[in-house]
Amino acid sequence: MNSPHLLKIERDLRALSLEELEWVLELITRQVQEKKQISDSFTDVKYMNEQLAAMASDLDIQAEIASINNEFGVTEMDGLKKGLTKW
Repeated sequence: MNSPHLLKIERDLRALSLEELEWVLELITRQVQEKKQISDSFTDVKYMNEQLAAMASDLDIQAEIASINNEFGVTEMDGLKKGLTKW
């Protein structure tokens, strides 16, 4: 992974003082951690979406949801008028 761009960065780093190198190292460390967190977040979202899709296709879960909807269907409409949009 020795692209011309990386070779230039390497040469530029050699010209920095110890204090400047430490600053660059801290900056790189922070940026790597941020990118890892973003990557982990996307992985978590992907995993959750996979789990939700699996649950949605599970026949037992579908039956339970239908049962809950039937049980609370009347309660959901109690006191509400269809088409009412203003309070």
